[in-house]
Amino acid sequence: MAHSERDREILHLNQQLLESVVRGDWTTYTEHCSDDLTCFEAETNGMLVEGLPFHRYYFELPGGDGTPSPVTVTMARPHLRWLGDDAVVISYTRLSQRLQHGEPITASCCETRVWQRLNGRWRQVHVHRS
Repeated sequence: MAHSERDREILHLNQQLLESVVRGDWTTYTEHCSDDLTCFEAETNGMLVEGLPFHRYYFELPGGDGTPSPVTVTMARPHLRWLGDDAVVISYTRLSQRLQHGEPITASCCETRVWQRLNGRWRQVHVHRS
């Protein structure tokens, strides 16, 4: 399925957001998120969490030996559902490739992210990961 220009813009922003997570780039992550971001993730233990402080904790964790393994993040089969000109839901399978003990591994999870144009800028306002 061919993506429109507005689809490609959201896919690009979402990819930037995912890459900021694997790089531990808090500044870029917060530039892409609403301050009142909500989420359901494995780390929330089934609870709806609101706000960025919950996420910041994970960005500030020590990196082990200080040499992070490079990670490649791919959105497999992204599906976009536009709710209007200023809101879109994107769903996909997130594939994360890295080396673990010298062996390449691929982990996967399903994600749904909601993006909304706020004050002229696209911001992630909700994420559900399983």
